[in-house]
Amino acid sequence: MSSLQCNIIQMKPFTLWLLGALLVTLTRADKLYQFPENHMVAKKGNSVTLICNTTTEEAVTWKFENSMTELENVRLVKYYRQDGQNLIISDLDDPMLGNYSCWKGAEMLSSVYLFIEEDVDKIDSLQCLAKSYDCSFTCTWDNSQYTAVRLELRHDCNRREKSCWISSSKRLPDGRFQFEISHSLSPYVEESTMFRVTAEAIKGNHFSKKIKTFYLRDIIQPDPPQIVKCQREGDKLNVTINPPSTWSTPHSFFKLEYEIEYINRDDSQVVKSQSALIPGNISGLRVHCRDSLIGSHWSHWTSKKVIH
Repeated sequence: MSSLQCNIIQMKPFTLWLLGALLVTLTRADKLYQFPENHMVAKKGNSVTLICNTTTEEAVTWKFENSMTELENVRLVKYYRQDGQNLIISDLDDPMLGNYSCWKGAEMLSSVYLFIEEDVDKIDSLQCLAKSYDCSFTCTWDNSQYTAVRLELRHDCNRREKSCWISSSKRLPDGRFQFEISHSLSPYVEESTMFRVTAEAIKGNHFSKKIKTFYLRDIIQPDPPQIVKCQREGDKLNVTINPPSTWSTPHSFFKLEYEIEYINRDDSQVVKSQSALIPGNISGLRVHCRDSLIGSHWSHWTSKKVIH
């Protein structure tokens, strides 16, 4: 991430019209739908140093939110101070957030977007689940108030690459961000290293960062199983169930445990059974499954099957 650096210039007078325009600029928070190439994140009330990415020794000019008016003209000038080639912003607050750029004449030398850090302890928006032990899992950012979210999987990240960040592959109708993440972990080898997923999210000029660490086995949740057939055997019903199509193979190695929930026809009592042979006098049933070896999350229930 880059910062900005500049030579200070003398204060200029400003008109009431210009002051009003700048107040609008200082208080607005346009929505960002992607991460600025260069940005900094600082805590509210702290000081932050911006550095202009240039080797020039000539005077440069600061501008805020691409305003053609120099930074010294704004009402918050008392919070800005030059220290050599650096610009220091003190007592950081929302009106100071946004895009800063340094210029030499009409040439922009560099820019940086300044965010304020949100309290991550108040955020639990990142959820990750895997349908199987195969080479991918899904993460969802549940807070729809955010406009840009990205993830990084440290376990498989190649540090020779410029970036290991993953953009959301899908925005759900309810506003959540969904990510499909690939990994190289073999399903046949016992896990020894935890995954470390880092999420960064933007809401206005606020920046959130969340880190989750887990083993793949901790996030396993199979898809609902398949009810193949229900066959009557006397006064009983034999339910044949297959693993979901997304489950790891061979199924003899990756065994699933099934649970059937059925409704008695006589008294409408709801009963659960882990036996495939259940009473025949029922009005309907549904099934879910899990990996019993690791005690994974139960899958969602299948849709209800009506029994005539």
